[in-house]
Amino acid sequence: MNVREVAWRVFAEEFNSSVLEHTGEGEKPASYVITPLGAKVNRMFVVGVVTDIEDIGEEGKQRFRARITDPTGTFYISAGEYQPGAAMTLSKMSPPAFAAVVGKSRAYTPEEGVKYLSIRPERIREVDAVTRDYWTLEAAKSTLLRADAIEDGLKMGQPTVAQLMKLGYHENLADGVVRAIEYYKDIDVERFRNTVREALRSVLPEGRGPAEAKRQAQVPKKAKAPSKGDAVGEEQMHEVDVGADEEDTVLKIIESLATGGKGAKWDTIVETAKSKKIDKVRLEEIVASLLDKGEIYEPELGMMKRI
Repeated sequence: MNVREVAWRVFAEEFNSSVLEHTGEGEKPASYVITPLGAKVNRMFVVGVVTDIEDIGEEGKQRFRARITDPTGTFYISAGEYQPGAAMTLSKMSPPAFAAVVGKSRAYTPEEGVKYLSIRPERIREVDAVTRDYWTLEAAKSTLLRADAIEDGLKMGQPTVAQLMKLGYHENLADGVVRAIEYYKDIDVERFRNTVREALRSVLPEGRGPAEAKRQAQVPKKAKAPSKGDAVGEEQMHEVDVGADEEDTVLKIIESLATGGKGAKWDTIVETAKSKKIDKVRLEEIVASLLDKGEIYEPELGMMKRI
């Protein structure tokens, strides 16, 4: 009897840094992508912002490819005739949108030294900002646990599953850690701890560091966000200084127009951008780029908010 694989919470940066594959045992062995922190990923659960969806199906065959970003990077997902539910959801989804994805890891090696990682989704569901933030916290906890396990394993020199289990780590993680240390050798654990810190800054106000404080200081003091119910007048619109580039300008517009903690209304962003000589078509291109970089997100339909 096959045991159902755990759905790992892994940030995009850790997953995309993986190059080690492992095949299990049995009549129908499972395949795994082993991350540098020892996650043996067969199934995974991720939540982020779907930034674009591409219809790549042939005539009579439905197939979609999409990108979903978390605070650390981008996952690539693909669903077709063998994932009809997921494909149907993608066909009806309008990016940008928050989504939760449960699926299987997939590694493709077209040539030696080149590896592409993606997720073959079992289920996709649109969610809200609260769900995304909760997943970020869960993924952070999971990442830090693996970082601790790797550090403990590195101290042992040649760790064994039994040794790591004595320290309280689950057998599945202990096995992944042993394989990761053997393959990846000197693992930069601090890099992934920094990944967690950056991810938490996107959901925890108290987690914002000096860089965020500097960014806030660059917003003109006069460009206060209007209180709930206030109209956005011409004076407020012109108090947003034009930044060094168009992205900086749009970021400042979104920040200055944020109301009630929900972000800025899209229609108001469009009107304000016009005063900065940025038309709607160009604005949509800039916003798509900012969403892809994780600088902003859509907390609810028709609203944009700076992270």
